[in-house]
Amino acid sequence: MATAQRPSAKVSVRPKAVATTKQKLERLGLISAHDLILHLPLRYEDETEIMPIATLRPGRSAQIEATVIRSDASYQPRRQLTAVVQDDTGEIGLRWLTFYPNQQQQMQVGRRWRIRGEVRGGMHGYEIIHPKVTVADSVLPAALTPVYPTTEGLSQPSLRKAIGQALEKVELNDTLEPELVKRLGLQSFGEAIRTLHAPTPDMDALALIEHTHPSWLRIKFDELLAQQLSLAAARDARRSLRSKSLKANPKPDSLCARLLKSLPFSLTPAQQRVASEISADLEREFPMYRLLQGDVGSGKTIVAALAALQAIDAGVQVALMAPTEILAEQHFQKLKMWCEPLGIEVCWLTGSITLKARKIANAAISSGSARLVVGTQALIQETVEFFDLGLVIVDEQHRFGVAQRLSLSKKGEEISGDDWIPHQLTMSATPIPRTLAMTFYADLEVSSIDTLPPGRTPVVTKLISNERRDEVLGHVAQACATGQQVYWVCPLVQESESLDLQTAVDTHLALTEALPDYTVGLVHGQLPTAEKAAVMKAFREAHINVLVSTTVIEVGVDVPNASLMVIEHAERFGLAQLHQLRGRVGRGVAKSVCVLLFQTPLSMLARQRLRAMYETQDGFEIAQRDLDLRGPGELLGSKQSGVTLLRFADLAADGGLVVAARQAAIELRATAPHIVERHLARWMRGREDFLRS
Repeated sequence: MATAQRPSAKVSVRPKAVATTKQKLERLGLISAHDLILHLPLRYEDETEIMPIATLRPGRSAQIEATVIRSDASYQPRRQLTAVVQDDTGEIGLRWLTFYPNQQQQMQVGRRWRIRGEVRGGMHGYEIIHPKVTVADSVLPAALTPVYPTTEGLSQPSLRKAIGQALEKVELNDTLEPELVKRLGLQSFGEAIRTLHAPTPDMDALALIEHTHPSWLRIKFDELLAQQLSLAAARDARRSLRSKSLKANPKPDSLCARLLKSLPFSLTPAQQRVASEISADLEREFPMYRLLQGDVGSGKTIVAALAALQAIDAGVQVALMAPTEILAEQHFQKLKMWCEPLGIEVCWLTGSITLKARKIANAAISSGSARLVVGTQALIQETVEFFDLGLVIVDEQHRFGVAQRLSLSKKGEEISGDDWIPHQLTMSATPIPRTLAMTFYADLEVSSIDTLPPGRTPVVTKLISNERRDEVLGHVAQACATGQQVYWVCPLVQESESLDLQTAVDTHLALTEALPDYTVGLVHGQLPTAEKAAVMKAFREAHINVLVSTTVIEVGVDVPNASLMVIEHAERFGLAQLHQLRGRVGRGVAKSVCVLLFQTPLSMLARQRLRAMYETQDGFEIAQRDLDLRGPGELLGSKQSGVTLLRFADLAADGGLVVAARQAAIELRATAPHIVERHLARWMRGREDFLRS
């Protein structure tokens, strides 16, 4: 008997909802009319003139009017549309790598169009890829056309329309008093906003495009002022929090006094000054948040040790966290040497220690018997519980993620029943340029060790082409023959198909063959931790003559007998990184040399970096040049630092505005809180976009 079949159910497919213009604007954070008026152009296009084809040059945007003389849609080997257009002076190709039927229709032979785009050199002459095509012979715009940041599906005309409507709705009142605007020589806010959204024909087009026009200066100043006011508010908020007052012990048998007495050297005036600044901060009842910066080899570790001993003398635990095991171990060995004779137990905790050693360390930390704990990010693991953490020291803090840096501080908050939080000292061997410190670091105190200890010999820097490699090998052999040790630094560990660079592994083999009478070691980030530590120990104890390394030795490694450093492919390294590496030599009495071995041809940026290394050894000068070359985003590492970069101001170019904004912020906070509130309401709109995490 046949079984009746059930009729199949119809499956209705709901069409994908198309986002409205309002929803697309919201994706950009443009919710209110106030948001729209501060959505300023990324750039401007000059559509005010038609250029003859014969005058076009590659790399420049151009606008032409021309007639289609050839057109072809091909589908093999890939789908593309090409056309050739002509005016009275010549012809140029057009190309679409993806195209729609209406674009193919536009390119019918004989049709005339206005065409805009960037000119490039092609296989058959100049061409424009994905040009903008509009009606020919229409009225040309009288002024520059603004181009705004946008999102998928939101056209420039739609954005311009929304911004134009917002400008009609919003009254562009000035948040600042006329007297201050006049004193600073600024445009009014309303004039600046209207100019930037709709520049008139008589305005300086170059100044608008390069952000040097007075209208841009007003907007940059307002943005920097909002940032300064926000950071000042964050600083005030932090001062409302509570920390234990870690008063310095004035007795002659205090831990700090005993350490200073035991040292074979005296602190420099700069070290004494910053140690006093940190000591005073620790005595306050709100959390210290201080950055200790100093050039390579300036003696930051002893200053950190004095801060730690003051805290321990006051009855709390101290934790020091470093980004790499090599650097953490360097700190551990020094602090152990200084502190254990004083009766202080120094505990070592990293991810690579055995389970048994970790259990012993965790027990010492949680019981409070370990007063000073040194380690890597293993310190922030859930299994680590402090007894009474009162001071957190983070070295090279920009190498940690935001969450990692905050986690260690929270360890102290968790154990306190009185809602007090640990003091925090961060250290950096990369000095911060003044304009950067005044903006992104305006909510913390900065101590600078700006002189080197006596006895540090200046390092001679030499720029040598890779073609003279044999000559460099001769210098290496000579240094080894006199009992000195050598670093040879390489940028890569394994062979890369995209970069023709000498790898550390290959270089180690080559140097082992070239220097048969000497021991050549190898250390890099991919080695097991124990093996890395063994190699570094052997180098410190002079069992290894030449150490081939990647940048794992960039920070913290201290071998006074190493007097020669060769940096392979120096053109591939950043300026701050080169300066850090150079700082590994010049720590002993012997004359030290850093050879920057480079491959030609050099890019302009690489040439500027190497010139800076040759011209100065001042870390603060190096940092400023690095800011000028790379900008704040790369210098800070915005992802790691949690910094939201400025949208309009350029710290490398607008240092004067930073100073003016900082001074105005101080003045307004003291005399006009209503203006502060008004200005932040416009620029922050409830979002702390500029605050550091």
